[in-house]
Amino acid sequence: MATWTVKNSTGSVAERHLSLPTFETRQIILHEIDEPTMVFGTAQKAISLETDFPYEYVFRKSGGGAVFLEPGGVLWVDFVLPRKDPLWENDIRQSAVWLGELWVKALNEMGIDGQVYLGELRKNELSSTVCFAGLAAGEVLISGKKSIGISQRRTSQGSWFQCAALFSWPVEKIVDILQLEPREKSIEDLWDLAAPIEGNPIDLSKALLNQSL
Repeated sequence: MATWTVKNSTGSVAERHLSLPTFETRQIILHEIDEPTMVFGTAQKAISLETDFPYEYVFRKSGGGAVFLEPGGVLWVDFVLPRKDPLWENDIRQSAVWLGELWVKALNEMGIDGQVYLGELRKNELSSTVCFAGLAAGEVLISGKKSIGISQRRTSQGSWFQCAALFSWPVEKIVDILQLEPREKSIEDLWDLAAPIEGNPIDLSKALLNQSL
């Protein structure tokens, strides 16, 4: 059975999103978030940003809407999978289900009941702008709301899964940064769609490694 190589990653969030990992072996990359950073998805390439944008930002190489990363508020973990790995799934719509199941096992170890979403891609008025407003197969719900998001980039060599587990959900800040209108409705809708995990990111990262290795 293939084993995982575990790496710890530090430095600029932007630089790490713009660099492509190698795909020789399975990898789990645990990322430290050094400062608040807005990570935009490929769906937002045409977005126009003000010169006085209040945070660091980067356009990641995988799809979806924006994710706001801040220290202690999000557990950011990447999984790198070679194309010849037994976990590889040709159907991209189902390719992250195994990963969602792994996250659920880790949550269960913490005494939290999570569910893997297995349905069709779910979009709404906010999902093209805010990652946690949408839902795709493999992502994880807690009490019916999205708490762990997964984006994916596939190459001829393998898949790069980028996972974000919410431990805070600063909806008002996100709405204001992205200038979403109408403001109050956007805030209300985002609270209905996603929710933070109760607990400590370090405990979840440990549980995730326990379930993977």
